[in-house]
Amino acid sequence: MTIDRRMVVAGGLAMAGCGVAPDPVAPPPTAGRPRRVVSLNPCLDVILVRVADRDQIAALSHYAREPYGSTIADIARILPFTYETAEEVMALRPDLVMTGRYSSPTMRTALDRLKVPAALFDVPETVAASLDQVREVARLVGHPERGDALVARIEAALAAAAPAPGTPPLSALVFMPGGFVSGPGTLMDEMMARMGLRNAASRYGLSGTANLPLERVIADPPQVLLSGEPYPGAPSWAERVMEHPALSRVAGHMQRAVFPERLLFCGGPVLIQTAAALRRAREGALRRFA
Repeated sequence: MTIDRRMVVAGGLAMAGCGVAPDPVAPPPTAGRPRRVVSLNPCLDVILVRVADRDQIAALSHYAREPYGSTIADIARILPFTYETAEEVMALRPDLVMTGRYSSPTMRTALDRLKVPAALFDVPETVAASLDQVREVARLVGHPERGDALVARIEAALAAAAPAPGTPPLSALVFMPGGFVSGPGTLMDEMMARMGLRNAASRYGLSGTANLPLERVIADPPQVLLSGEPYPGAPSWAERVMEHPALSRVAGHMQRAVFPERLLFCGGPVLIQTAAALRRAREGALRRFA
């Protein structure tokens, strides 16, 4: 995958609409448990494979197969997928399509015109909203008990990764591809706080998802800088930042850590891995600065 393709994938994931509850005006699934479910959203893909029967999944989004952008690439390679065109989806004869609010208007119009039951999801910006997403997807595919069990696993993982009472918080910054960071009001910001990391984006005056110049990081470095894991042939902007010689001037004040890009954009089951990665970064920095 070229660097340009990689940015497209990251942007698609970031805007994927991997949200928490279907639009209240969306038609419900057909009576009984749906038998042919199509997901057009990478974050919904991750949940769907955990709560649906395999034979219920008619297709996932093509993003699910991206080895560096998806946490379920190994599973997705053995399941059908689409490039999210209306023609592909209609050919699958779905009885439920799950998609995000930022999906193609053409697709949504086609689903409506052909009376295909569709659930439209927003982007979750809190852990609670993300867990609601898990429960809702499980309910829609007829396995609410699996949703409850998955939520329990996620909550247990978050509790296990949280710092012990009295642990001093560390300032930290997570770089997304393209140099974007997640500020207050985002799911990543809450996850950082839960894991004992104080989001440095706040002190740079940023909120939501915003771009942060490298110069500001060097002038006022966080204690922990997390960025994507490199792979041969396609370094992202965030990875180049990690190798920038100017950072050597503040290396004594800052712990660097790898934060895989596939953990940046989705909640649900991905939060288990996100919590573990943030915990490792926190513990490494605490050992260094102790």
